[in-house]
Amino acid sequence: MSKLLEVNNLNVSFNTFGGEVQAVRGVTFDVNKGETLAIVGESGSGKSVTTKAIMRLLPKPQGVIKEGTIMFEGEDLVHKSEKEMQKIRGKDISMIFQDPMSSLNPTMKIGNQIMEGLMKHQKMNRRNASERAVELLKLVGIPNADQRLHQYPHQFSGGMRQRVVVAIALACNPKLLIADEPTTALDVTIQAQILELMKDIQKETSSAIVFITHDLGVVANVADRVAVMYAGRIVEIGTTEEIFYNPKHPYTWGLLGSMPTLDDSTEDLITIPGSPPDMTDPPKGDAFAPRNAYALKVDEEMQPPMFKVSDTHYAATWLLHENAPKVKPPASVQKRMDGFASTGEAPGAKDGEIHGS
Repeated sequence: MSKLLEVNNLNVSFNTFGGEVQAVRGVTFDVNKGETLAIVGESGSGKSVTTKAIMRLLPKPQGVIKEGTIMFEGEDLVHKSEKEMQKIRGKDISMIFQDPMSSLNPTMKIGNQIMEGLMKHQKMNRRNASERAVELLKLVGIPNADQRLHQYPHQFSGGMRQRVVVAIALACNPKLLIADEPTTALDVTIQAQILELMKDIQKETSSAIVFITHDLGVVANVADRVAVMYAGRIVEIGTTEEIFYNPKHPYTWGLLGSMPTLDDSTEDLITIPGSPPDMTDPPKGDAFAPRNAYALKVDEEMQPPMFKVSDTHYAATWLLHENAPKVKPPASVQKRMDGFASTGEAPGAKDGEIHGS
């Protein structure tokens, strides 16, 4: 498969009164055409900052890309001017944000907000843009699209507003769609509908998707590959099956172990002890070491490299070093892995919330 997006050694910092916050540290990944890559991790792990850097939507002057490249169709977005990025945003790369009400202008009718991108990027006249906007509303499952086109955001339910945001993001047939926790504020039923909608649209348009979430159940339903982030770094990356059936990093074990299951006889949820590190002064070794029951002495001194598990699976943990002691996942994680294997699939979105933050 040909690569659409290649992020290499991305470092993003925020200059604050408390010092420099190193939010993203050496992140590297790629996305193929037509593929869905999920990026998961606790709040503050750097997921959203990474995608906002791709869109060049970091707050100014605080947010700075200090190092790295973001290659999109062979061109480095890091060195694009704001005027050049305005031609790319919405047309080639679109983003669905977490809260639809903050994405929609409450003073503009829904139709005008969809038509805006069509008229700017597709050079459509108002009549053609209006017709296309109706088609898009129908595509995302909004009934009576002709009438709803002339209504304001407050006249839509939360789920319908998120469908409108999806319609706006898809208006210009983007090659890459970034979805930043688009279903977090929705109930389970609407959440499933939005996810199914995104999968259907991806099949029709062959667009690539970068899906940001803290919900492993969502990952199981939508992703081809998964990147696990912690303290501004990707600590494990692999296919969805590899992450669920054969996780290698203790942090990934923690995330999987904290997933509640419907058949679990115990009432207590397993949590990841401790808190993420202060990113104004990140540790020189493995940032997860203070929370890791399997940490080695070397974890305090050196950041582990990405060890190769397979051609598609890599993990940054010293436990994969040839001289490291052989450690198995804890019983709680093994139980879930066995459950996934016995059913042939990972759990659905209804029971996948992470409780480690």
